[in-house]
Amino acid sequence: MAKFREILRLHDLGYSQCQIAQSCAVARSTVQDYIRRATAKNLSYAQLTQMSDSEAQAALGKGRQNREQRQEPIDFATVDAQLQHKGVTLALLWQEGLDKGQWNCSYATFCRWYNQWRVRHQLSMRQVYKGGEKLFVDYCGLTVPVQDKETGQVTAAQIFVACLGASNYTYAEATPSQELPHWIGSHQRALAFFGGVPECIVPDNLKSGVTDPCRYEPGINPSYQEFAEHYGVAILPARPYKPRDKAKVEKAVQEVERQVLAPLRHEQFSRLSDLNAAIAQRVKALNERTMHGYGVSRRVLFEQVDQPALSPLPVQPFTFAHWKQAKVNLDYHIEVDKHYYSVPYWFVQHEVRVKVSEQMVEIFHDGKRIAAHERCRLPHRHTTLPDHMPPEHWAYKRQSKERFVAWAQQVGEQTTRQVEAMFERKDHEEQAFRTVRGLQSLAAQYGTARLEAACHRANVFGIVSLRRIRSMLQTQMDKEPLPDDASDVAVVEHANVRGAQYYC
Repeated sequence: MAKFREILRLHDLGYSQCQIAQSCAVARSTVQDYIRRATAKNLSYAQLTQMSDSEAQAALGKGRQNREQRQEPIDFATVDAQLQHKGVTLALLWQEGLDKGQWNCSYATFCRWYNQWRVRHQLSMRQVYKGGEKLFVDYCGLTVPVQDKETGQVTAAQIFVACLGASNYTYAEATPSQELPHWIGSHQRALAFFGGVPECIVPDNLKSGVTDPCRYEPGINPSYQEFAEHYGVAILPARPYKPRDKAKVEKAVQEVERQVLAPLRHEQFSRLSDLNAAIAQRVKALNERTMHGYGVSRRVLFEQVDQPALSPLPVQPFTFAHWKQAKVNLDYHIEVDKHYYSVPYWFVQHEVRVKVSEQMVEIFHDGKRIAAHERCRLPHRHTTLPDHMPPEHWAYKRQSKERFVAWAQQVGEQTTRQVEAMFERKDHEEQAFRTVRGLQSLAAQYGTARLEAACHRANVFGIVSLRRIRSMLQTQMDKEPLPDDASDVAVVEHANVRGAQYYC
């Protein structure tokens, strides 16, 4: 109870001023002052009990007087928005306001009023995290130099930090860069370190994770999204320029920089593995150190709160892959690292998305996989599946001497002899493909029986010529009987005789 109330209560009960001063442990002059003020205002103790302390003090003419600060009407919301632009300072805005006559105050007063406004309008909301709910990830601002002994090249190792929201249990490692393969690899090793999967991961807006850092609908990198789907976890990027959204990992980054990296500043590392071994040792000590606000260590809190709530890790490990856009060429192939992979020919000139992993190349159109190939690293070569080729291309690709001879054998012995003779007269067997395809068209047009008869007549007279055989069929010479001595007919050698070779 406030002492001034006790003073007036004892006064109403009839105690003397000396007794009241002794009971309340105040000076007699203080007792006398309060009694005078209450008597002058005709205020009794019963009336004061109906008022708050500040109201009672004001009624007695005591306490702080509410002096309204005379501030000029400044739109600090506009000032704060202008400060978001690069290079804009409070000094610049104050000077511009003076020049425009918007205010007439000193720079110190302007800054003081702005800070008072900011404190009132930028309040922090306390976040409460459930066990196994959120994992916060980020990179340290500090890097650690790693110098290769053989080449002398120095690499600035990036320090990845992950922190669970409920227990503050922390993981850290060094990677060569913040690029997508290292970013996802760090996530995999972090989840393996925690021994489970949280409900969601809260990253910063770095390009490896977030392609479009929008406040309302951020775009997630396709490889990062595929990683999330594999582990059954949601990705919730922090809002741009809102570090409080990931305050847990901001604090964890600070602890790693102070408790892990700072003690290693005098050590030299030639391999990332050595650096990560040193980091792991100090992170272990950090997790086992008792936290003053909790009274237990991060490890103990993790085992009590987070660990039981984590989902189990997937059985199959995640296979990293990157995505790219491609357009199907007229030869129904796409290019990946200077190698060409086929897609079904009806997707020619369509835009497709390509998933490239260490072992596979998968091609998607409209969200559906239309082709999959084993990855080949030979440049300027083609990987083509027969099912992707048009029928006429597939038929041409299947051409071979063996196939043509097998077809001729189905027609008859004479056709087989004619086909084999055609191949023998060519320097390269592929030169005879068109000629034999001509025979096949004659078989389709006139029938295999007539073709066999025409080939018989051609073989008897030693003719190897598609044109002569076609002429026989057109003039129906194949239906005429062969002379009995046709095999004994001597070929006349003469300079004006062209011979059968001319018609091949």
